[in-house]
Parts: sequence; C-alpha cells; structure tokens
Amino acid sequence: MMSMTLDAALLSVEQRRPSFLDTSDVSGGASVGRNASSAAKHYAQLSKFRDPCTIEKLPDKVLMHIFSYLPHREICRNARVCKKWRMIAYDSRLWKSVSLRPEISGLQVTSLENLLALLRQYIVRFGPSLQYIELPIELITHTVLHELANKCPNLTSMLMDFSTAMQLHDFNELQAFPAKLNSLCICLSGVIFMEGFMRKIYNFINGLEVLHLIGTYERVEEEEEEIYEVVNIHKLKSATPNLVVVNLYGINFLDDGHVEAFSSNCIQLECMSAPYCGKVTGSCLKTLLNRCKRLQCLILTQTSLKSEYVMNVEWDKTQLQELDITATDLSQECLIEILTKLKQLRYLSAGQQDSFNDKVLARFLEQGSPGKLVALDLDRCDNLSNEGLQALLGKYGSNLLGLILSGIPTITDQLLISVMPQLRNLRILGVGTAEGCCPKVHTKVLVDQLVEAIANNCHKLERVEIRWDGDTLRHSDKSQKAIDHLRTKALRLKSLVLSEGKYFENVKANFERADRPTVVRSN
Repeated sequence: MMSMTLDAALLSVEQRRPSFLDTSDVSGGASVGRNASSAAKHYAQLSKFRDPCTIEKLPDKVLMHIFSYLPHREICRNARVCKKWRMIAYDSRLWKSVSLRPEISGLQVTSLENLLALLRQYIVRFGPSLQYIELPIELITHTVLHELANKCPNLTSMLMDFSTAMQLHDFNELQAFPAKLNSLCICLSGVIFMEGFMRKIYNFINGLEVLHLIGTYERVEEEEEEIYEVVNIHKLKSATPNLVVVNLYGINFLDDGHVEAFSSNCIQLECMSAPYCGKVTGSCLKTLLNRCKRLQCLILTQTSLKSEYVMNVEWDKTQLQELDITATDLSQECLIEILTKLKQLRYLSAGQQDSFNDKVLARFLEQGSPGKLVALDLDRCDNLSNEGLQALLGKYGSNLLGLILSGIPTITDQLLISVMPQLRNLRILGVGTAEGCCPKVHTKVLVDQLVEAIANNCHKLERVEIRWDGDTLRHSDKSQKAIDHLRTKALRLKSLVLSEGKYFENVKANFERADRPTVVRSN
C-alpha cells in the first residue's frame, strides 16, 4: 500500500510540474520560481522511496523459503497475488508433502467431483515430486489410488484416515496401489471392518518399514460400547515382514496376542509402541524381546501391565535404550528389576508411578546405569523426595538433555536452583505442580531466582514449562531483570509455558517487546 501511495504522489507532482514552471505570467515569476524549487525538493524526497526494499524485491529463493512455512491453503491464496507469486506457489518443491484432510490443512472442496478433478490436476502438475500425502475417507477410492500408483513414482509415505467412516467405498475394482511405500499410517474406524480393503493392498505393502495404526482411544465416550476387531492384525503382519517401527496407538481391541504376532514375522523390529491399549498386560513381552533382538524402543504408556509378566523378562539380555511405562502401576520390585537390569537405557519415562520412590531410585543409582540417561520423565511420581532427586541430578544431571519433574509437590525452587549448574546441557525442562492435579503446594516459589538460575546455567534450552499457578509463584518488581537474562541468554528458546496470571502477562509482554511473540504460551 505504501508503494502505491508514493507512486500516486509522484504522479501528482509530475502532473503539476508544468504549471510550476510556466513563466508566461511574468509578474508572478518570482513566485513561480519558489514553487518550482519547492516541488523539486519534494520530488527528490519522494524519489528516495521510489525503490524501497519491499517483498516483491526479494529473490525467488528467499520467497520460496518464506512460502515453505505456510500451509497449502495460504499458498493457494498467495498464488492469486501476481504472476511471480503464482510461479513460486506452483513450484513442486512446496508440494512434496500434502495433506488433503480439511481439518489439518484447511484445503476443502464441497463437491466430490470437483475434489477428484482437483486431485487429478494436482497429480499431473506435482505427481513426480510427491513424497507424502494424507487422504480423508472421501478420497480413499480405487480411482484416486490408481492415480497415485501410476503417476506418483516417488510416493513413499501415506496416511489414510478412515476414522470418521460410516461406510467404505467399493474396492472391487482396485487393481493398483502405491508400491514404493516405506511408511503407512491408517487411522481406523471403530465400527467399519476393513478386511475387504486390506486384502486388496497386501501385495503392495510388503516393503513397508514403518506402520502406524491409530485407534479410536481419543474418540471413545464414557459409555460402554461394543468393541470390534476392525482390522485383522495376524494377516497384516504376514504381509509386512520388513517392519522396523510399529506403532499401535489407542486400539481398543488390541491385546498381547496381537503384539506377539508382529514378533513372529518381523524380526527386524527396532521400535514397538502400543500406548493406550488397555488390553495389553505384558504377557507378550518375554516372547517379543526374545525374538526381536534389535528392539531398542518399547512404548507401553497407560497399558494394563502386570508386574509378574514384566518380571519374567530377561531385561539384561535385551538391547533396549528407550522405555515408556507411564501410568502402568507397576510394583516397587518390578521397577527395581527393570532399572537395575537395563544397562543401555538412555530414555526413561516412568511418570504417574506410585511405586517409584526413593528406594527404587537408590537401587537404580547403585546397580543400574543412570550415567547413560539423556532423557528422564518422572511426572507426578510424588513419592520421591528432594534428597533422592538431589543425589541423581547432582551426579548425572550434566548428561541430561530432557528432564520432566512436574507434578511432584515436594519439589520446590530451592532444589531446582541447587542442581541447575549440573543441568547445563538441558534442551527441555518441565517443573511445577499444576492446580488440581495433585496436593497443593503450601510454600511459595521464588520464580525470579529460579528463572535467574535457569538463565545463568541452561543456555541450550529450547522448551521450558513452569506449571505452578499464579498464586504459588512469588515475584517482585525486579522480575524484568531475570526475564531479560533468560531471553538474552537462552537464545534457542522456542517455547516457555506458564500458568495464566500477572507473572505470565509480564513475561509475555517482555518477549513481545523483543519481537519474540510466539515464545511465551499459557498452559
């Protein structure tokens, strides 16, 4: 708008210049001369802005980089601005990864016919460069899958969302499917049986290395509903012998037999994830870990693990480096068995474990390998004391890149300030007790001192979450100084999460004044 206004002003000056220089009226010659001089000065001033550094002057590669941060909905809008932007918006490098799910990308077409026509046009233009695509249920048809198989030779990753389906399309004519897929994600429906569709694609997916099956855990209502086995896990594992990563998220019918089935055919597994699968009890773990010698990552968040099954595993003979047993209610003896036997453990998430106490931590320090940990999550393990955590962090804190100690009411700012010099390599830190999640903290937290300690010691931080509520945080008029130190020393900080209140407003305003408005967020 500024450049348009200046151009209009310049044009206006140009149009008036003849009248300024008109000397036909001799009696007014002096006045005319003064007017001409004034116009010339005004024209010279405006000429300084004639060629400003506006966005249209940026090189194409810079505009391309800017466009790469935009969702495709905005890229499509920008294509209508001018020919140059249209050329950049249609560059195939911006369309290697595409989501056609409207709730994700904002791309939505009301008519199925128009949507299919648009997809065909897209495939003709960008098909050879397409590497990843997400399809909603409306687009999972034999016609679309044929187009992808025939015209997208570099397509290696795909997501198919059946989660909202009440009825599948007819796949009797499905004769082709993308055959070079390395990664496949299927969002399951809770009521639609998919065996008819899966039977058509089994021959095309034997090269898969990564498989995600996303269940309906987050969609289940509180009322008891009938559970259906909507996909045949045993047939699926037979068609995918080369799997390296298996993620079975929130599948309500999944049990130990299904997990064990993958171990019988997928001996190259390195990661097995079955979070939020309530029927998994751990009876499959011994067989899984005996067969899959390469398994390094095991994620069993909020499953129904039984301590006796877990203790049957020969943990010391495994290669596990990453373990997530959050909210699994294991016994003290079981936790000690795991932590003292796993000698390669680098990532441990054991939050919401009532049995994770000082005795478990002491045995881990004595007989385990805490020095190899790079990430530790003990969220809401409220039976841990300050002394036990001090012993762990004081000795091995310098190795940690991530630390979550939130939801433990006994942990105060004093402990954190004392161990902060040992946490100099942290990238992620979560502390504090959110209101209502556990017993309220009775002592006040001196947040200025805590933030100052973080700023002075943890220069590599990228994400920080301080969960104490505004009533618990005590801050002074000198808070801005500590906030300034954090902002200027932790230059990699991308996210600082605080509870709403006066302190949150102060911190947010400080970062906004420094042109970093997206860093401070509310929990």
